[in-house]
Amino acid sequence: MAADKPRVLVREKIAESGIDFLRERFDVDVDTTSPIEEIIGRYDGIVIRSATKLTAELIEQATSLKVIGRAGVGVDNVDVPAATRHGIVVANAPESTVVSAAEHAVALLLALARNVPQAHAALKEGRWERSKWGGVEVADKTLAVLGFGRIGQYVARAALGLGMKVVAYDPFVGKERFKELGVERVETIDEALPLGDFISLHMPLIPDTRRSINAEAFAKMKDGVRIVNAARGELIDEDALIAAVESGKVAGAALDVFSKEPYDGPLLQVANIIVTPHLAASTDEAQDRAGEIIAQQVAAALEGGVVSNAVNIPVVGADDLRLLAPYVPLAQQLGRLAIELAGGRADAIALSYLGELAEHDTRLLTLAALNGALHGRVDQPVNFVNAQLVARERGIAVSEEKGSRARFQRELRVTVTADGKEYAVAGTTVGADDRPWLSGALGFNLEIELEQRMAFFQYADRPGIIGFVGTLFGEAGVNIGQMGVSRNEQGGRALMALTIDGAVPDALVERFHAEGFEDVRFIELA
Repeated sequence: MAADKPRVLVREKIAESGIDFLRERFDVDVDTTSPIEEIIGRYDGIVIRSATKLTAELIEQATSLKVIGRAGVGVDNVDVPAATRHGIVVANAPESTVVSAAEHAVALLLALARNVPQAHAALKEGRWERSKWGGVEVADKTLAVLGFGRIGQYVARAALGLGMKVVAYDPFVGKERFKELGVERVETIDEALPLGDFISLHMPLIPDTRRSINAEAFAKMKDGVRIVNAARGELIDEDALIAAVESGKVAGAALDVFSKEPYDGPLLQVANIIVTPHLAASTDEAQDRAGEIIAQQVAAALEGGVVSNAVNIPVVGADDLRLLAPYVPLAQQLGRLAIELAGGRADAIALSYLGELAEHDTRLLTLAALNGALHGRVDQPVNFVNAQLVARERGIAVSEEKGSRARFQRELRVTVTADGKEYAVAGTTVGADDRPWLSGALGFNLEIELEQRMAFFQYADRPGIIGFVGTLFGEAGVNIGQMGVSRNEQGGRALMALTIDGAVPDALVERFHAEGFEDVRFIELA
């Protein structure tokens, strides 16, 4: 294989089709046994599942790493902030296991209602215990779904099909989505807890949800409630669950996930707690999908494509992306130009999206502008992943605004504030090939194409300046490609913007500075 191909480490088992996809493009090693701290520094990309823990310390050693691919839904085993600080894309495969995980949660719910595992075990041991393991119907019971994302919604649909009433809590899902599915929306977890005959957990594991199903939460539930957890083990305080089951407050629980895995603890000794060893995503179909999806995501990151499942880059919808794609390089150039005009200093960077741009998801353009502004200006690599974090860590305030008034159909403005003074530039794209176009700078309207080398002159408007500037460039052997001139009023202040074809000799720079211009800037945007 070519020595210059990016190297990818497949650390855990994924579908062969995913490995084949990567091998067509990269130098791939499948290595599940070598000490990871000894080898991670060799790779540009790594594919993992749930068993590999990528801590901040490991990420610090991954000096070549550009992308982490998690073949599954969550990224709890990856220190995402550490990856973000190092400019590493973290991507997962959130759609791959939705059906499998939801089906397993429903299976656990029904097994819990009818004591299927206990009855099965007894009969296998030769005990016919019909009366002991009689259960309850789920029809006409209330299921409280805590977390109403893709999996929670699938479980809700299945429960409705079984004749259950469903209430759900999720602050990040719109009210209309609940109505569409025929599910009652509740405002808080505390409101949901007393309503459920069954409770199914589908929340992410964040500081607010960690061990949130604890003794206090159990006290708020119905007597005889049954709990299903096929999401994250640490959502539940396991000691409190055991106490609640043994006291009879909780009639039973069905768990597929645990605080530490593999699990070998007291939950296994409680008769009314049924358990499975983290099987929710363990179907042939889910594993094939996860491997294929994450291989595509890793390839996109290493080849400069759009990483649609990145967790530390804004995911932009396909319709928005089609319109906004040409504005990404424009935003980068405007960010670079604005900070160059500000002398490389910034206390704040403001993005203004005008005209039709204001109607779209512009977060990717904000990252592009920050990337352009900060790249090469700070003591660490900057890219779309960590640009916002780098700005925040350096105390640079970042803001966005949207407005309908613009000189062009779509216009983007970047304003850098430094030492109390604003340096604003604006741009759009023109032509069938979407050429980046400078539409304004430093308070003046302009119409000139953005190119690698540019010069800006501010001066008092008077006859002869244009010819004088052109003559000096000509004498120095530097060709002017384009020129744009603007003034605020006749005889007032003026701005001249040029694109030039070559580097400007130091002597010419000194000559211009000596000629009485208010400001002279020679800028490279590459």
